[in-house]
Amino acid sequence: MPYTDTSRNRLATRLAFLVAGFGIACWAPLVPFAKERLAVDDAMLGMLLLCLSGGSVGAMLLTGFASARYGNRPIILAGCLGLSVILPFLTIASTPPALGFLLATFGASLGSLNVAMNIHAVEVERAAGRSLMSGFHAQFSVGGFAGSTLMTFLLSIYLNEVLCAALCSGLMLIATALTAPRLLRQVATKVGRISVAPRGIVLLLAALAGIAFLAEGAVLDWGGLLITRAGLVPVAQGGIGYVLFSIAMATGRLCGDWIVASVGDRAILFWGSILAIAGFVTAITAPIATLAMVGFLLIGLGASNIVPVLFRRAGTQNAMPSGLAVATMTTVGYAGILVGPAAIGFIAKVGGLAPAFGLLAASLCLVTFTSRIVTANGA
Repeated sequence: MPYTDTSRNRLATRLAFLVAGFGIACWAPLVPFAKERLAVDDAMLGMLLLCLSGGSVGAMLLTGFASARYGNRPIILAGCLGLSVILPFLTIASTPPALGFLLATFGASLGSLNVAMNIHAVEVERAAGRSLMSGFHAQFSVGGFAGSTLMTFLLSIYLNEVLCAALCSGLMLIATALTAPRLLRQVATKVGRISVAPRGIVLLLAALAGIAFLAEGAVLDWGGLLITRAGLVPVAQGGIGYVLFSIAMATGRLCGDWIVASVGDRAILFWGSILAIAGFVTAITAPIATLAMVGFLLIGLGASNIVPVLFRRAGTQNAMPSGLAVATMTTVGYAGILVGPAAIGFIAKVGGLAPAFGLLAASLCLVTFTSRIVTANGA
């Protein structure tokens, strides 16, 4: 398959990651408004939010097959358009069934986009002949920060929520228009038996991705409680740990391609997991707030490039078609984010948050111990 202008393809991939992060982040500040508008309790809201997750996972399971058949370009564009068009409708849905349907569709757009853009990223990186995956994933973080910040600002100046969503959708549509002509128009994927069930090295890669995503989700959902329950910071400052974690992760990914080029994938997996483990241990055992914050920084820096490296390895393995491997990894990783926090809550109820976070650190040891196996075909 010929690649004539990888710089254009790189820009398109960055924009796709940016739109994905921006779109889902724009929805988060709108959740309280939806709850108030529909007058639902927490349990019903949880069920509605589950529609978003269910739509995402369902679409992910199908996208690997669709990508292998039709290429990534139409899926990426459909995902970006779906996020852009559906977002304003989320602000006017007047019944729980209507919002549930829209959230499922919104989630399906996000899920299919997540898979297709990662497959596209593997192809573009392969064509460029150098590490690019960390920089692509960094754009998702940048988009998330930009989306949540912009939507929060617009709502804070008392603009109508429908108008706020429409303005953000307009930005996503502009980005999509810039993305369309720069995407690869076909993907050289040879498909035999169509299956998203992991096998061979892909099974290990999917498990490691699930662990990495679980660690990220745990810091988001439980990190604040870990330090507030320990009496290290007041409840109002409980989010500081996640802010530092996010900054460290975004910084690590923005610098990640240079770091990977310098030390290689194996070192990233080995030392990155060691750093993240050290961060968890520090956060768990810290006697003072400052040391706990150092722990969150270490987790963010250590974990930042593990997932991009795993996606790269999924794209270069030979056990199954790369598109299906990436789809499997994305689905398992997303499942880690969904199921993980609930599992952490169950363990915390039995033994406390510190042991639960200790198990996360122990799980990350699998990344450390398998770094040589995962990178057996190269550094």
